[in-house]
Amino acid sequence: MSARQTHYRACNLCEAICGLAIETEGQQIVSIRGDKDDPFSRGHICPKAVALQDLQEDPDRLRQPMRKVAGQWQAISWDEAFAYAAERLHAVATAHGGDSVAVYAGNPSVHNYGLMTHANYLYKQLKTRSRFSATSVDQLPHHLIGYLMYGHQMLMPVPDIDHCDFMLVLGANPLASNGSIMTVPDVEKRLKALKTRGRLVVVDPRRSETAALADQHLFIRPGEDAAFLLVLLRTLLDEQLITPSPLPISDLAPLTAALAGFDLAALATRCGIELQVIQQLARDFSATPRAACYGRMGVSTQAFGSLCQWLIQLINLLTGKLDSVGGMMFTEPAMDLLHSMSAGNYGRWHSRVSQLPEFGGELPVAALAEEMLTPGEGQIRALITQAGNPVLSTPNGRQLEQALQGLEFMLSIDFYLNETTQHADLILPPTSALEHDHYDMSFNMLAVRNVTRYNAPVLDKPAGALHDWEIFMGLARAYAKLAGNTEPQAIEPAQMVDMALRMGAYGDRSEHKLSLKVLQEQPHGIDLGALQPCLAKRLKTPSKQVELTPELLLTELERFAQSRTPEGLLLIGRRHVRSNNSWMHNYHRLIKGKPRHQLLMHPQDMAARQLQDGQQVTVRSRVGAVTVDVLGSDEVMPGVVSLPHGFGHQRGAVRLAKASELAGVSANDLTDERLLDRLSGNTALNGVPVEVAASA
Repeated sequence: MSARQTHYRACNLCEAICGLAIETEGQQIVSIRGDKDDPFSRGHICPKAVALQDLQEDPDRLRQPMRKVAGQWQAISWDEAFAYAAERLHAVATAHGGDSVAVYAGNPSVHNYGLMTHANYLYKQLKTRSRFSATSVDQLPHHLIGYLMYGHQMLMPVPDIDHCDFMLVLGANPLASNGSIMTVPDVEKRLKALKTRGRLVVVDPRRSETAALADQHLFIRPGEDAAFLLVLLRTLLDEQLITPSPLPISDLAPLTAALAGFDLAALATRCGIELQVIQQLARDFSATPRAACYGRMGVSTQAFGSLCQWLIQLINLLTGKLDSVGGMMFTEPAMDLLHSMSAGNYGRWHSRVSQLPEFGGELPVAALAEEMLTPGEGQIRALITQAGNPVLSTPNGRQLEQALQGLEFMLSIDFYLNETTQHADLILPPTSALEHDHYDMSFNMLAVRNVTRYNAPVLDKPAGALHDWEIFMGLARAYAKLAGNTEPQAIEPAQMVDMALRMGAYGDRSEHKLSLKVLQEQPHGIDLGALQPCLAKRLKTPSKQVELTPELLLTELERFAQSRTPEGLLLIGRRHVRSNNSWMHNYHRLIKGKPRHQLLMHPQDMAARQLQDGQQVTVRSRVGAVTVDVLGSDEVMPGVVSLPHGFGHQRGAVRLAKASELAGVSANDLTDERLLDRLSGNTALNGVPVEVAASA
């Protein structure tokens, strides 16, 4: 009988990276609980961590390469799979050009360091500019503003939540998301501690779980956060509530001039919050030494997402809250992506059909389907997806579904046959999260403390299985051989981490002497201390100063001034702590309990349409319609309806037994690929105009 062992590692299913204590007996998981000795998460976990066992044992998870032959799936060997993929990709690229092969990277890519370190070994072989990712349905405005203001796409400040006395939150629900662009385990306890010290204010069209916890919740009309932020910023300037920053900053005069023409009363009316309320918030925020204004996904995924993120940076900067203890701070991680990742680029090329701008080598995913469907030179004819389900997670999913059916070849690196990968010709499943090692390259860049840990595998790598980085190297070498290129060589991800740690701020030249070996000897992780002011030395702008008024943003300000608020019902999303986009619905312990798929609608709006609780309604947008149960709720403000994303698993030949039985529809059958933040190309998933009526 195998001896029981306890393994310590972080959960990599969401940004919180909570420490786990996983007890095993042989290759079987006995229990998963929080690691009380983890200095960052302090024993906290959420329900998703326990579902790691469900993922490991899921009978629907693919465990060997699968090729579609005459519409049927057949298991093949890895060598056969690599050769077949290389042959088909090379044939498409040779016939139609390198850009005819597209790549889509899903959100879990940044939760798995093997994908981050080794995917490019294949993509460099392809020489394609048709690259897309979940970034442009989630967080692209953050990266663009970091690049324009601070000189690097990864210079994104996070709230110093443990020392903050006043936190103003817009479009974020950290109690459900466990933080987002804010790596913060045990966020509920941290927010309650903040409330004990001071004040939590949430601005959101829905009284979310976080808003319900807050000292004050303000309903705001979806998509009008820029109006709210402009009133806030103008009040700070008009009433001279500015605190000089020790940071080197560019001239303030262009900003003052650009804001002068706005009518504050009109802006307040536009966002639906009383002028006096916003102005008092500005005074209170300015008067609190340790305060942070934090805006997340609901702010980014709207028509002026980049403008909103710029205004948030300005509010923090001009009140002395940026790069200041208790405000919005920057990390100094042990493995620093500022040294290994491109600072960013903008607009070097544009999408063929809608002329959307490139950022950081990627095009906005809103353009993906039309680039497949529109004939002509450069049309996408083949697609590689990695760890993504864009049919459910990107706008106008039905259009994308149609586009996938017309491809000449599709390859998916994924361990599920889901709504997207069912259209593939070849699926290559990697090892599971517990069968490979891991280091949080991205989320240590966004953590509310400087922390580091190495996560060793919990279970043995199954015979015949490959890690994701090994899959990409196999594909890259097979393609190189076929194309007559030099065969790529690479070291393992762990060796890359070791080199980065040793060369980093806590490495060989520091008192910490961090290395992979040191981390392996500290399985609970290492706390490197609270965030400290550091932006001045980390700035990457050519001027070595914070750029207050990038020309692109001044132009965007003019576009906002000329825009008009849409009329009628507006659709917003929502999430739950027991879900993670579209791929957490196949595990019983995460989907059990009270249904959460319904359309939420204010009782006044229901009465006006003669609708009743539980009734089926048709929700219609420009791109499509869905039928779903409606539920009356004063959680949403009048004029707003809310539908969770990630549902809608009853389509095609998916192999997701539990998810397929789950009620619900895909919100992205309603979201509109033409409704986006024109500056960044990020999709506007919130504030989508819809009509709701009783189903026939």
